[in-house]
Amino acid sequence: MTEQGRTVESVRRANLGSILGIVHRDGPQSRAALTESTGLNRSTVADLVGTLVSFGLVTERAPDPSRRVGRPSPVVAVDPSVVAIAVNPEVDALEIAAVGLDRDIRAVVVLPQEHLLTPERTAELVADQIASWRAAELAGARVLGVGLAVPGLVRIEDGLVRDAPHLGWVDAPLRDLVAAATGIPVVVGNDATLGTIAEHLFGAASGIDHAVYLNGGASGIGGGIIVNGMPVAGAGGYAGEFGQNRPGIATLADRRARDGVLEDEVSRARLLSVVGLGRGDDRELGEALAAQIDTPSVAGEVERQRRILATALSNAVNVLNPSAIVLGGFLSVLAGLDVAALEHAVRTQAMPPCGEHLRILPAALAEHRLLIGAAEAIFESVLSNPQPV
Repeated sequence: MTEQGRTVESVRRANLGSILGIVHRDGPQSRAALTESTGLNRSTVADLVGTLVSFGLVTERAPDPSRRVGRPSPVVAVDPSVVAIAVNPEVDALEIAAVGLDRDIRAVVVLPQEHLLTPERTAELVADQIASWRAAELAGARVLGVGLAVPGLVRIEDGLVRDAPHLGWVDAPLRDLVAAATGIPVVVGNDATLGTIAEHLFGAASGIDHAVYLNGGASGIGGGIIVNGMPVAGAGGYAGEFGQNRPGIATLADRRARDGVLEDEVSRARLLSVVGLGRGDDRELGEALAAQIDTPSVAGEVERQRRILATALSNAVNVLNPSAIVLGGFLSVLAGLDVAALEHAVRTQAMPPCGEHLRILPAALAEHRLLIGAAEAIFESVLSNPQPV
């Protein structure tokens, strides 16, 4: 192929990705709307849409009959049969979901675990679940791959889990194990990093170019950073480990873990314990805290954790100057008890110009944020370079 031919093909691929990206992010669009969004002419859009239909990535349907003004324009939507498998291994459960390219959750299962999962057992359970779904919920679906959101440090280049301390995984070749068990492509990423991407694309940080995301889960606290509209991964892919920072604690009485890090002090397990729950999801924790917030022991623990969290967030504000901080998981529950007070506490400790326009927002995708992020890691390749599926 000549240089000119390669240039023409690369432009066409970019235009295909642009149209697919629009209907993926924003939902079904008329051809007329796609023409306006892309700046391409109508015939080019029609040709590109036809190619995406032939690739099995989008469908076209008749326009809304209620629209009677002007020439009817077919509506383009992502093909609902295209899915990714999203997986989130945690210390107490393995969550697996089938997520459509339209972001619809086709199926989801939570498998409680009495003992810590091993990488090998994780791969086995994922493969078994996919096989089960292919015979039922996903019969006829086209599975692009498996995305895993892992609570630990994941090396970008090969998906090696360098350290997932709460799971006890060190240098675990999780990508290769799951690929061998399932026979389909696999992408592995840090859970909070993937949650950051999901919230930036579809959730609370949508349209925000400078944001910090902190996720609180059973394995502790992770995070992610958006700068100039782009996720910041770091040299090895390990950026955003806010939970491993040592927080400034103003009074000795607030300290619970000697030389502890943030996730030792601001802890889901401590909150569950103070409300008398052995285990529970974020909804159950939130309900229990709300019901017992007037109990001195509960109120004291909540305020202690909020004080320490505010200090940690103010440090992030001084360093990164975000427009918004998005909190997910139990951190959203903790903040939601009084968001305005938490914002005030953060601004009080931050440099005034850095925090003057700061907003603290709950994660909008709720319990699905990590799963949507994990699926997005699989969809990324087809969105950037659409191919037949």
